[in-house]
Amino acid sequence: MFPDLIDLGFLHLKTYGACMATGFLLCWWLVEKLSGRKDLSNLLLSLMISGVVGSRIAYVIEHWQAEFAANPLSVIRVDQGGLMFYGGFILAFLVFFGWCFAKKENPLKLADLLAAVIPLGHAFGRIGCFFYGCCYGRDSDCWCAVTFPEGSPSWFEHGRQMVSVLPTQLFEAAALLALFGGLMWLWFRFKHRDTEARRGMGDGVVLGFYLCGYAVIRFGIEILRGDPRAAVGPFSISQTISIVMIVVGSLFILNSKRKLALGE
Repeated sequence: MFPDLIDLGFLHLKTYGACMATGFLLCWWLVEKLSGRKDLSNLLLSLMISGVVGSRIAYVIEHWQAEFAANPLSVIRVDQGGLMFYGGFILAFLVFFGWCFAKKENPLKLADLLAAVIPLGHAFGRIGCFFYGCCYGRDSDCWCAVTFPEGSPSWFEHGRQMVSVLPTQLFEAAALLALFGGLMWLWFRFKHRDTEARRGMGDGVVLGFYLCGYAVIRFGIEILRGDPRAAVGPFSISQTISIVMIVVGSLFILNSKRKLALGE
């Protein structure tokens, strides 16, 4: 756990925020480099802002009674952690398609590239979670378990005791990096200019595999999480959204194959 990257009194930079900023900037650079376009700055900035806002709104809703009811002003303290990825993804998803509609842009073609790079930025965000100590796993005596120090979220949740827990933040970061590699391979193999190289895959296929791939990762990680989670029946909120994402992602994949077969 290393929550403060720089703390000079007059200059205070959280490691969590630095990791998020690094992930955002890497994604921004990759999108511009791979697309060869310099006119996407407004879109990318809008997606970053909506991603943070949506993530915070979802987290606050899920943890209102436990963390924010007694101190509503803490809602704005994003630098202290407390983001729910799915909330940011859903809001950014809506903003993206709204932008494409307004600009008369092909949404699926551009969405494929964005979907391929998102896991890289997300992995940096999860590393930031580890440095802050949030999103920790179940109690464990496994060889890979870690013990967060006094003052950490785990310490508070365990009755002000230091308990060994699974580093689910790092598990997810590793899985996201693997997903990033697979999606980039898919994008280059099937989507980069050469129609013949697509081998039966049309626009929207990378987006579909991203939705399915991350949903599977998140569903599994949720099983290992030990921090407080709101539930929807037998599943956590994130697991419920993951199930929906698998369905939606599968539809994108099937639709991409149908469009290519019809020559659209």
